[in-house]
Amino acid sequence: MRAVIIQGNEAKLVRDRILPKLQDDQMLVQPMAVALNPTDWKHIAYRRAKDGALVGCDYSGVVTQVGKAVQKSWRKGDRICGCTHGSNLVNPEDGAFAELISVKGDVQVRIPRGLSYEKAATLGLGGITVGQGLYQKSLKLRLPNEPITDKEFMLVYGGSTATGALAIQFAKFYYVKSLGASAVFDYNDPHVGASIRAYTDDSLKYAFDTISSGTSIKICAEALSTQPGGRIGILSPVKSPRDDVKVTFTAMYTMFGKAFQFGPRYMPASLEDLDFAKMFMSSQKSCWQSIVTHKERICPNGLAGVLEGLKHMKDGKISGEKLVYRVDETPDYAS
Repeated sequence: MRAVIIQGNEAKLVRDRILPKLQDDQMLVQPMAVALNPTDWKHIAYRRAKDGALVGCDYSGVVTQVGKAVQKSWRKGDRICGCTHGSNLVNPEDGAFAELISVKGDVQVRIPRGLSYEKAATLGLGGITVGQGLYQKSLKLRLPNEPITDKEFMLVYGGSTATGALAIQFAKFYYVKSLGASAVFDYNDPHVGASIRAYTDDSLKYAFDTISSGTSIKICAEALSTQPGGRIGILSPVKSPRDDVKVTFTAMYTMFGKAFQFGPRYMPASLEDLDFAKMFMSSQKSCWQSIVTHKERICPNGLAGVLEGLKHMKDGKISGEKLVYRVDETPDYAS
């Protein structure tokens, strides 16, 4: 089959990839659409996986086979979306950018009625990242389907990113302002942290940093209240700029309940994270149904086009949109 794999510090399209075998807790899925994330090109450029590892996390498609240990009620032909552990150093068979893939059955999402494959492909990685950051580990907010007793401010740094846009909606703010942010601030403003703190009357306790690089963590820390006890959720391991602010790093790959290597960092298997993923990806049906998906750009040439998209993302040419590819538009050749 055709698939996008790692070769050296580049991605390559091959057409002789061996079909995945069905495992008890997995399902085989025929992807209809796949979407790119920054983690895809970073795993390649920073050599976080071995040659031959299957690339890609986000997908949408159709279930073809269900493993006997899968507890969620899936059937052949169901429309499905979610994510896999793309570019996995430990298990190079994981990944989404292929004509047939293997996915962890109990942590995937049934595509909401009326949502296209192209839009559904943008939900998986961002959805679980928001779940871990807002509710499970970092900020420990109430789940969207639980009653809210007190209204509080929450800062989403990077609200125009795919994950940031989902975070705004899940956090019950009704594209940045069009998705419901109560105020929008420019991170290029040298006083942006102080401006946010003033806007919230020194009451901000929670920040979710979807960028987690450069000055983002510093701005989040400056925006939080001068009172101790603030929390920041981040997506890269960064030290807190303030001793009185707790910074928690999450990596969505822990959702699969298996140990893995994240660059130089060893991540042990977490059954707690697996159990949360099972619950969160299944219980938030009303959120998945009403979510406004991130702006997608449907690009040509299917899996072959992914190669160019990865380069554009690495070069910083993509902003405010998600690159999506229809798998059946892949030309019949290998690069």
